[in-house]
Amino acid sequence: MGSLDKAVATQLANIEKKTGKSLAALGKAIAGSGKSKHGEVRAWLIDTYGLGYGDANALAGVTLKGLPAVAVAVDAAGGDAVLDGIYKDKKAHQRPIHEALMAGITAFGPFEIAPKQGYVALRRKKQFAMLGPKTNDRFELGLNLKEDAGDPRAKAVPPGGMCQYIVPLTSAGDVDAALIQLVRRAYDAAG
Repeated sequence: MGSLDKAVATQLANIEKKTGKSLAALGKAIAGSGKSKHGEVRAWLIDTYGLGYGDANALAGVTLKGLPAVAVAVDAAGGDAVLDGIYKDKKAHQRPIHEALMAGITAFGPFEIAPKQGYVALRRKKQFAMLGPKTNDRFELGLNLKEDAGDPRAKAVPPGGMCQYIVPLTSAGDVDAALIQLVRRAYDAAG
């Protein structure tokens, strides 16, 4: 199971804890809601169970696919298919950077994964990081960290963006203990 799959499994387990209901029970409740479109189900889950956007989005995706609970962890966010779409063609060589980062990040504890068109966003109460290929030859780790990063690799970005810092990476070897600790600071600050 890849690191993305482990994080999704953790996210789904946390949804069960937050709601006090099993995935099967949540699936039945969704089926009885009369909602059939992804966005409708997501909104209903937010309103009914007080789930955050990322949790509701993942649960809606799982439920609408009709997957058994055992397969949910692999396919909830598209599993490896999501990463295959992001890291394809001339960007495929950057996937080991993603895997190295996720290996360190998943050790922190629970968080939500929100796959986007060309990157993956990571959230707790708020987004703490985003990671993915910026160009064919450059990978970017974006961090939401209000305090000084204290790492020369972290470049401050102008206010108003999704992240306060961007760390450009070119190989999995760039992912070291100091970088993982920097991500941990953003993780802790996100709640």
